[in-house]
Amino acid sequence: MKNLIKVLLTGASGTVGSEVLRQLAALNTVKLIVFDKKNALSSKLFATYNNRIQIIYGDLCNDEDLKQIPGNIDVAIHLAAVIPPLADEKPELAYRVNVAGTKGIIRILEENSPNAFLLYSSSISVYGDRISSPHITTNDALQPSDGDIYARTKIEAEELIQTSKLNWSIFRLTAIMKNHKISKLMFHMPLSTNLEICTAQDAAKAFASALTKRDVLSKRIFNLGGGDKCRITYEKFLEKSFNLFGLGALNFPPNTFALRNFHCGIYLDGDLLENILHFRTETLETYFTDTKQSISFFTKMSCTLFRVFIKKGLQSQSEPFQAFKTQDKQMLNHFFLKKDYPVNA
Repeated sequence: MKNLIKVLLTGASGTVGSEVLRQLAALNTVKLIVFDKKNALSSKLFATYNNRIQIIYGDLCNDEDLKQIPGNIDVAIHLAAVIPPLADEKPELAYRVNVAGTKGIIRILEENSPNAFLLYSSSISVYGDRISSPHITTNDALQPSDGDIYARTKIEAEELIQTSKLNWSIFRLTAIMKNHKISKLMFHMPLSTNLEICTAQDAAKAFASALTKRDVLSKRIFNLGGGDKCRITYEKFLEKSFNLFGLGALNFPPNTFALRNFHCGIYLDGDLLENILHFRTETLETYFTDTKQSISFFTKMSCTLFRVFIKKGLQSQSEPFQAFKTQDKQMLNHFFLKKDYPVNA
């Protein structure tokens, strides 16, 4: 019998992680070990896999918990992270999990699995605001937007990985779409942003396919995106999404959306990873089709009937709009260019 690939997966209850879990658990060539925090979400999710996975509940920042991870790991897929908006609201937690937690994973692998291949999920946010230069390659400078704690933790984690004793590869993920939850971050992205999405299913397929492509991925950084069939402006993306949910036109007042200081763009070199892993199966068209099918009649009817109140509720979450309303100069400077300030700012 062929030896199984011993895989450690962190962040298995997350957006991409749950898809990686599903795909790897279906492979008879993999022995899957999941390390995650125990909560209602993870307990319910992992219970569906019965005896197909080994579950280790613990905290990335707890050395005793990390010691539960067995040795001789072949591949570690490290997806666990504190993401926005929580990363912005609790920066100390973001650094503790995203940076210190990554350092802990590296340490335990170096000690007990020195030949392990570490696959790390980074983010397009490390490139910062690309409104004026939306085309991105891995050769571009890492310039996170002002105040983007998440991006800074990703950069620090990347540096820890590159200076470790392990073999590794880093995938910088574009905007990942799956059951996307609306939050105040919706208004942080300028409507003119060039957006390249990737579904969680395709992103997970890249990580799963990477198990057998370690030699060609070794010590390399890649941009992971959906490709030319997954590109759209943020404004058109929202217009289409609002229409599908029955929310009508994207008719928010001026200054509801920021004009600067976010991230996202188009990956010019994204085909490099696709040509190695062949993970792309979804397009914008299939994404919107799947989204439409997932919306219940009741949900669409409710959104249609109460669209005015729903959009007012959404607008109340807009920090750029609040900055104009309160004339908060610090916030105005964060979200807008000075030429776009109101006269009395």
